[in-house]
Amino acid sequence: MEQQSLAGKVAFITGAARGQGRSHAVELARRGARILALDICEDIASVPYALATQSDLDQTVAEVEAVGGEIVAVKGDVRETADVAAAVDRCVEAFGVPDIVVANAGINLQRGQEPDAQVAFIDTIMVNLVGVWNTVHAIAPLMVERDQGGSIVLISSTNGLTGRGGDGSGAVTGYTASKHGVVGIMRSLMIWLAPHGIRINTIHPAGVPTAMVSHAEMQAWFAGNPAGHTMGNALPVPMLDPIDISRAVLYLVEESGRHITGITLPVDAGFTGK
Repeated sequence: MEQQSLAGKVAFITGAARGQGRSHAVELARRGARILALDICEDIASVPYALATQSDLDQTVAEVEAVGGEIVAVKGDVRETADVAAAVDRCVEAFGVPDIVVANAGINLQRGQEPDAQVAFIDTIMVNLVGVWNTVHAIAPLMVERDQGGSIVLISSTNGLTGRGGDGSGAVTGYTASKHGVVGIMRSLMIWLAPHGIRINTIHPAGVPTAMVSHAEMQAWFAGNPAGHTMGNALPVPMLDPIDISRAVLYLVEESGRHITGITLPVDAGFTGK
């Protein structure tokens, strides 16, 4: 059994039904954290791949429970403040105020032929940037009021540190702008939260083989944009695994990260240095 380094802690994780979010939920639970898992569990019309389902969220619950964890799963849309507020209320009711927040929910609308650049840009911003703000804005004041510190991790992207792959499309521009914007949220809130012992950082993964990148429309985009191929890592690693990102989350939220705040942490196999 893993050391219970997060025993007694409560973790609020968005986009938790599959992929990176599920991995974060399982790994934090493995170390003793109680989990509030939030996911939309329905499709968004502009997104060119199927989003998570209720069955996916149920699988996250099963995997967390399989490692001995406690979990409450909530269906909700991070774009909607009422949905986020309801999930936070459910978390407080079940477990208490979160000690850990992992704002992981995100979409990527890159595709071979973009039907509407404005829709692609706005929808991406709404999920990837406004959704992060909604999540942190709903929880951070409760953490401040509780006055017991905490750790917030915002999942950005290598596109939050570079402009590689830029092609003028609404999808790529929106994705890069949203992931840079997450850094702005982190840097601004760090100033406010640090005196309260609350740390906030961003993680910047290179490509991870989740549903967001492993679909036909994304492959069509790659085929049409060879110079902007965003999976070109310096190390001989085609893509990272979700567990690689989860280990970075653990580093930041456990005792190892107790004096770390305001950083942008690439987990990218050398992508941003190439």
